[in-house]
Amino acid sequence: MARAMIRSLEWQQAWYANDDAIYLNAAGQAPMPRVSLEAVQASLEWKKFPQRLTDHQERDLSNRVRISLANLIGAKPEEIALTTGASAGLIALAYGLHWKQGDEILTARREFPVQYTTWKPMEEREGIKLNLVAAAGRWVAAEDFIAALTPRTRLVSVSMVRFDDGSMLDTSKLGAACHAQGTLLALDVSQCCGAIPMDVHTLGADLLTCSGYKWLLGPYGSGFWWAKSELMASFRPVPFYWQGINGLDHFGELIFENPKAAPGARGWDASETASYFNLAGWEASLRFLQDVGVETVAAHNQELMSHLYESLPRDQFIRTSPLETERRGPYACFAAHTKEQTQQVYARLKNEKVIASLREGNIRVSTHLYNTMQEIDKLVGVVAG
Repeated sequence: MARAMIRSLEWQQAWYANDDAIYLNAAGQAPMPRVSLEAVQASLEWKKFPQRLTDHQERDLSNRVRISLANLIGAKPEEIALTTGASAGLIALAYGLHWKQGDEILTARREFPVQYTTWKPMEEREGIKLNLVAAAGRWVAAEDFIAALTPRTRLVSVSMVRFDDGSMLDTSKLGAACHAQGTLLALDVSQCCGAIPMDVHTLGADLLTCSGYKWLLGPYGSGFWWAKSELMASFRPVPFYWQGINGLDHFGELIFENPKAAPGARGWDASETASYFNLAGWEASLRFLQDVGVETVAAHNQELMSHLYESLPRDQFIRTSPLETERRGPYACFAAHTKEQTQQVYARLKNEKVIASLREGNIRVSTHLYNTMQEIDKLVGVVAG
């Protein structure tokens, strides 16, 4: 434990000191490291003196971000679209697939709202049906979805790690069952990408979508999605971003009266590729993550979460995330014995400037390398009264 505290103090130097509060909400929005904020500051010069931003720099920045994301998840850069958040990947899938009347989509009960805002309108638009899968046990599991698969199931769309309890799916098992009957698997990895090691070749998914401002340490309004090349090749034609035109290599010749989308995901980029300010800061954050190592982040968080669970008074609090690290994502949740007591504990934390989050009756504690064992001890001391 002493070594972990020393390492944490070293890592804290990568961020600006937060003397005002103990911040334990990386799953909501993570602070950006110093190097990333300095990169954003430098990019502001491009609007102060626009002549400093060349056409090559404009295109090269998005390419570098794409490469960094591909390296983090074991993908090809051309399979990645740069967006403003997690919604974009599911919307691309909704518009890109060829739907048939009666197709079925499965998601979990009490999922994050993006699952409902994406798929419920598609019922009226395409004549498909969104069905909700309930957990047979305490937490939703791959086996729950596998048991719910039918010959009509076209797609399973679900979070890899739940936003409200931190439970994590066995996506390899779920993906194998889906593919055995020709069903697609789409994963929202916003609550784990950048916090646990991830490889698209073993996840079992056909599409990943992710916000960039949580574990990937990007600015608000950053995100990406990845899809298998063969899935993207089957998408229906849709309007696409003009910088995704096949054959557009520079801005000196822009007349394409019959434009074709470049192979891969680039045509699905957010217009103006979100913003240069966002990409400049995000690229620095992604390089920082690669230098530190996602494995380092994962080990640090699990060490802190294990300490949290060991330290919480068992007579006062319920551990509402899985105890097994292989079933738990990069954070942990707990609750008092009643909803009202939990809300009171959360209010006490806020009053003491210990910033966690309240999600569906659980207090969610999500750390990063800037957090220490001492901060977890402070949280426990506050909630235990």
